[in-house]
Amino acid sequence: MATVSICIVTYNSAEDIEACLDAVWSQVHPIDRIVIVDNASSDGTATRIERYDGSERIFLVKNTINNGFAGGQNQAISHTDSDYVLVLNPDVTLDSGYVSYLVAFMEENLQAGSATGRLVLSADLSVMDSAGLGMRRTRQAYDLGAGEPVSKWAQQQQVFGVSGAAAFYRMDMVRDLQVDGQFFDEEFFAYKEDVDVAWRARQLGWLSHYIPEAKAVHHRGWKKGGRTAIPLFVRRHSYQNRFFTLLKNEQPGWHLLKLIPLLIAVEIVKLGYIILKEPGLLRCWPVIFRSMPDMLRKRKLIQIKVKQGQMQLKPSNER
Repeated sequence: MATVSICIVTYNSAEDIEACLDAVWSQVHPIDRIVIVDNASSDGTATRIERYDGSERIFLVKNTINNGFAGGQNQAISHTDSDYVLVLNPDVTLDSGYVSYLVAFMEENLQAGSATGRLVLSADLSVMDSAGLGMRRTRQAYDLGAGEPVSKWAQQQQVFGVSGAAAFYRMDMVRDLQVDGQFFDEEFFAYKEDVDVAWRARQLGWLSHYIPEAKAVHHRGWKKGGRTAIPLFVRRHSYQNRFFTLLKNEQPGWHLLKLIPLLIAVEIVKLGYIILKEPGLLRCWPVIFRSMPDMLRKRKLIQIKVKQGQMQLKPSNER
């Protein structure tokens, strides 16, 4: 039987963690290990985990600083050696069959590196939260199905990637995607690190799928109220990480002759809006410029991996 570990990063998640763990314990498919990394919570999250019934099966790492979602998940994954890992937000409640449906699909589809189930909103279970990640022509990633009726998302399908809220990854892909020993790029800290992974995975030939039979409820917080409800800290990371994903992952080719003018136009309009409405985001630009050399270095490493993979796929008489 395929082994599965679940990795959760918490930060002031005391209100959510017990319901999340109740759902984890109820999974039909046996869970090999639960690794929780607490990022220096101040609301007693770690205490709730420690006294949780059955906590002897939980491996808890208590950070003294907030290491971010990316860093925390890399820590958690490093403590697992399962065939699959489920990267799970503490504000997600899984249906009991969530893991079993995804394992069954992945075992039958070996090129699938990741999968996700049907995430719905806790406020209205008939409304989708996410069916995975999509990518627009402007290279803007988004949650597929967000705000749409659940009934529209009843079919399995290939998607660009999976949302980090409840992302199921094949461990072989996790190892394949690592750059500088990191699966999630820790310079992202949080937000769009799942987009970066999805884009990198596609370049290396891994596929991603949406499996509606696997069901979960997402208790989202700040995303419910639009941009005015999103903290500035979040908006800054989301804004700068978009540039990081582009620098690292956009493929070279003739398509750039059309793409670059489009991206420039989009970013000029966006910059005008930021100057007028959200000037606090301008503080991202020194960070973006400082990080450019490292992102371009990582891009080079990714492209080397892509070329190596292409060479392995070619017949010997074509090399």
